[in-house]
Amino acid sequence: MGAQEAEEYEFGNDTAEPAAATASKSSSAITPTTKQSNSSTDFSPELLSIYYSRLFPFELLHSWLSYNPSTLHSTATAKSLSGASLLSRREFSTTISIHGDEIYKRYQSFSTQQDIASAIRKQSPLKIDIGAVFNHPPKDHKSLPSGKLQPVQRELVFDVDLTDYDPIRNCGCAGASICNTCWKFMTMAMKVMDAGLREDFGFQHLAWIYSGRRGVHCWVCDEGARGMGNDARGAVASYFELTQLFTIAYNAIASSQVTLASDKNKNAHLAHPLHPMLKRAHKILEPHFISDILPEEGHGLLATQASWTKLLLALPEAAHPVSIELEKKWRSKNNQNVTPAEKWAELKASLQSFIGKSGSSKAPKNISNGDKLKIEYWAIETVFKYTYPRLDINVSKGMNHLLKSPFCVHPKTGRVCVPIDISKVDEFDPFAVPTLGQLMKELDGYEGQTVGHEWEKTSLRTSFEHFEKKFLVPMLNDVRKSQKKEREMMAAVVGDF
Repeated sequence: MGAQEAEEYEFGNDTAEPAAATASKSSSAITPTTKQSNSSTDFSPELLSIYYSRLFPFELLHSWLSYNPSTLHSTATAKSLSGASLLSRREFSTTISIHGDEIYKRYQSFSTQQDIASAIRKQSPLKIDIGAVFNHPPKDHKSLPSGKLQPVQRELVFDVDLTDYDPIRNCGCAGASICNTCWKFMTMAMKVMDAGLREDFGFQHLAWIYSGRRGVHCWVCDEGARGMGNDARGAVASYFELTQLFTIAYNAIASSQVTLASDKNKNAHLAHPLHPMLKRAHKILEPHFISDILPEEGHGLLATQASWTKLLLALPEAAHPVSIELEKKWRSKNNQNVTPAEKWAELKASLQSFIGKSGSSKAPKNISNGDKLKIEYWAIETVFKYTYPRLDINVSKGMNHLLKSPFCVHPKTGRVCVPIDISKVDEFDPFAVPTLGQLMKELDGYEGQTVGHEWEKTSLRTSFEHFEKKFLVPMLNDVRKSQKKEREMMAAVVGDF
């Protein structure tokens, strides 16, 4: 390979998909050799080529990345509607396979929908990544002086991956393996993040996308989000980190390294009073904690004597009498049928009573105010430890960070990276997302009416139409309104009404 090609192609492993951790799996785990199989019936180069030629929604991708309202519901040609000023400066990166080697091709850019479709169909990439909008077309980077090509715009993006939950996954899964039990962590993360981004920052145009395997991506596409610099992006991402919102009893632990999920950081505690964002998150997460974390069919945190003993031992030292009392009570024959949810309610009530926060009870005189706060907040911290979103913050901080495109196919599972309807996020099942093999069968078996796009003949229709009608159309309507307002303001300046 020549030096000129080496600037555009890189060999190596897919850094967006770290290697699976080695761990023993229980019978409840869904491993890549079962439901997540990447057999030739689910994925193959031939199936991928057919997908790109018949099913990939180039129209939706083009309309989205052009941010041009004219690209929807128009009879004009795609070339005239290219939104070239924006689209042609967008970086695309593709991962292709040549003789068993994965090769990354960066700094690609296209001016029209036809250009995108032609390149993708010709390359048939294993993965498509989307980068920033630059001040010059990325494909011209070799002809520009060093440092001249700079990112000027990019969606604010978030990446949540189940591998970051491995320390608290007790369903038998680890690394790349997932099951419906641990997928609930993704449901919780999407609910908390979506509420925060909309209610606290005022963002409206959020696209949630399944990664095709074990995680989700969020694309925040509001104009204000796209224009953020790296510092602002980092500030928004950090807002959702618990490290920004609790205090540390001793200076031995650096705040940037603190996480409630680590047993090493026992001196880290939520700040008082509780931040409003965390109050909302706790309201969202505690019901999931009770239904999805505590019981045996979840992660079993209060399902067995061994598990509840471990949890009681995690109580603040000053609450040791509560631990002893409940351990003895729950072991008695009279409490054999007490459910995990009932145990959790009793544990919280006992802690509140112990510190004099309920009824006529009074806290022991030897308990300090600091210990009272630790005991009072312990239940909230425990909920967050097992349910709060775990973000790859580096993905969000950098404007120039590449992220997998919606609609492409994960080569390890054969599943399409489909949009997720956040209003029905509890219903989303990653194992119901179609594989390439399933889609080919649906195409072959279709006997319905004539449709405008072949993906309408398949189970992709629901998610693709959601992307178009609930995300793309409202967003482009806002772009249209913004453009009209800008034109009116310019007319007022020059007196041209």
